[in-house]
Amino acid sequence: MSSLYLQENHLKLAEELVAEAHSNDGLAPLDLDRFYADQDVARADPFGREIPQCPLGIWMSGECVYDELGIEEDFWRYGHDEPWRMSLNKAYNDISEKVLGRRLLSEQKGDPNTSYPATKSLHDIFEAKNIWMSGSWWLTHSAEDSDSLVRLLDRVESRLHNLREYVLPDNWEVEKDRLMKLGIKPPLYRGQRGPVTFAMSVYGVEKLIFLILDKPDLAARFRDLILRTMLELARIKDEEAGYTPETAPRGFSFLDDNCAILSPDTYDFFGYPILKAVFDAYSPGPDDRRYQHSDSAMSHLLPILSRLNFSMVNFGPTVRVDEIRRLMPQTVIQGQLAPFTFSRNEEVNLVAEFLRDFEMVKESRGLLFATAGSINNGSRLTGLRLIMSAIQRHGRYA
Repeated sequence: MSSLYLQENHLKLAEELVAEAHSNDGLAPLDLDRFYADQDVARADPFGREIPQCPLGIWMSGECVYDELGIEEDFWRYGHDEPWRMSLNKAYNDISEKVLGRRLLSEQKGDPNTSYPATKSLHDIFEAKNIWMSGSWWLTHSAEDSDSLVRLLDRVESRLHNLREYVLPDNWEVEKDRLMKLGIKPPLYRGQRGPVTFAMSVYGVEKLIFLILDKPDLAARFRDLILRTMLELARIKDEEAGYTPETAPRGFSFLDDNCAILSPDTYDFFGYPILKAVFDAYSPGPDDRRYQHSDSAMSHLLPILSRLNFSMVNFGPTVRVDEIRRLMPQTVIQGQLAPFTFSRNEEVNLVAEFLRDFEMVKESRGLLFATAGSINNGSRLTGLRLIMSAIQRHGRYA
């Protein structure tokens, strides 16, 4: 995949740095104090003309504890057994402190007395059940054909007449009154599984494609109802937190892996209008956050997505940095390290992929070097140190 794009000079420099690391018990040469000081400056503005180095956007995740600690994966227990999770995080942090000089994972126990009761989400309104399967959460279909989709949309429209009552639990007012007195506002709605991924979860991948092609009026109704529901849900959450449209915090983020499955024409019809309208409502200013994560092969959609003026994007590893920069000159690129390069601990490619991406945007800047997708188990702390070393040695602007 992305290793096909690597050049010989990048591989040679990478091999040299990896050899140095191996001669030092696997720890790449790195001035940690200098790195973190430079990182603070660079991260504040990846486009800054005075930043000393390319900023790093990788700080690991709880998924990485298993391989690092040599234990079997158990994502369900990690998410639901807090004492066990805290013990793993502490053991992991003991290693990260030695390798990276910092403790990366939270060791702070949650306090249920400071959390709001759960509210219904967009998928609940569209009757898609969220189930645990194969080590992750998955949405199940709530409509199987066009007739059942029509009936589903009818029910969703009826809920919009009093969505607040449907979304908020019975104990909401009591808990809200208690927590607001403590100065704790309820969470806002500023991120969503993207419209294509969401619609395909509700209705099916191939079914959505055929719906757009064969029954565009029904597809448009589906699209518009997703948008109306999102905006109403956001409005309710804002009001519950005491905000008006003028005072509400700005910014919105989408996670839309499946957008790559649509053609440019079908995406322009179905996905783009939702993002455009949501950003117009919640990210109208030039400095407002407009973000999309889609770790998929989506180069064919870049011309359309470029019209949305993203502040930051995180696209799949086959989407090259220079492709993104050409069409999105003012967008921070979070990437483009292939997640499997990191999770397989391909040390030479870790460095070479950074050198490739940094060279592509050294003049324009705006690269926040991170994985082009999620950070998965197998990604090692020594690998992250190797990337940091490559940034400090080969990724400097000044």
